[in-house]
Amino acid sequence: MKNYIAAAIIALGVIVAFAILGNAYKYKFRAEETISVTGLAEKDFVSDQIVWTGNYSRKTMDLKTAYQELKDDEGKIRTYLKGKGVNEAEMVFSAVSIDKDFTTKYDENGKMIGSEFTGYNLKQNVTVDSKDIEKVERISREVTELIESGIEFNSSSPSYYYTKLSELKVDLLAKASADAKQRAETIAKNSGGGLGKIKKATMGIFQITGKNSNEDYSYGGTFNTSSKNKTASITTKIDYAVE
Repeated sequence: MKNYIAAAIIALGVIVAFAILGNAYKYKFRAEETISVTGLAEKDFVSDQIVWTGNYSRKTMDLKTAYQELKDDEGKIRTYLKGKGVNEAEMVFSAVSIDKDFTTKYDENGKMIGSEFTGYNLKQNVTVDSKDIEKVERISREVTELIESGIEFNSSSPSYYYTKLSELKVDLLAKASADAKQRAETIAKNSGGGLGKIKKATMGIFQITGKNSNEDYSYGGTFNTSSKNKTASITTKIDYAVE
C-alpha cells in the first residue's frame, strides 16, 4: 500500500513539474513574441510664406557705367515693388556680381588665335519674402512691366513654404503612432492574444509633396517648394510585445 501511495505522490509531482515548466515555456514564448506594425499619417495644408526671386543685369565696355546703370535699375525696381505693396522688410537686394566677358577669335582656317574682351557683365538679384502670397504671386506675373521700362529683368517661379512645420510634424507623429497601435491591436485580437508594451519605435521620413501630385518619396525626405497646396506625411514603425 505504501508503495502505491509513494508512486502516486511521485506521479503527482511529475505532473505539477511539467505544468510549471509548461507555463514557464508558454510565458517565455509569449514574452518573445512581437507584433511589428507601421503607422501612417497624412495631412493637407496650405503654405503661408512665399519667396520670389528675380535677377537683372547690365553689360557695357566701361565698368563704372555698367555699375551706375545697374544701381539705377535697382532704384526703379525698389520703387516698383513699393508701389505694388511690398515693404522694405520684405525685399532683399543681393551684392553685385561682376564678370568679364570674352569672345573667342578664329583665323580664316578656323584655328583659335585668341580672345577679345567684349565688356563687363554685372548682375544682381532681388528676393521678396512675404506672408502675403496672393500679392507676391500677382507681382511675379506682372513683372513684365519692368521689362517694358527698359530693365532686363528675369523672373523665377515663386517658392512656397510653411512656417509651422514643427507643430505639423508633432501632430502627424502622434497620429501615425495611434494608427500603428490600432493596427497592432487588431492583429493581436485576431490572433487570440493581447497587446503588451512597446519594445521598439522608429520614426520614418517626413515627406512633403504637392497636393494631388505624383511626386515620388525620397530616402532622405521630399520637401516640395513649388506647390502652394501640399500634403505632409510621416510613418512610424513600432514593435509591440504580445501578452
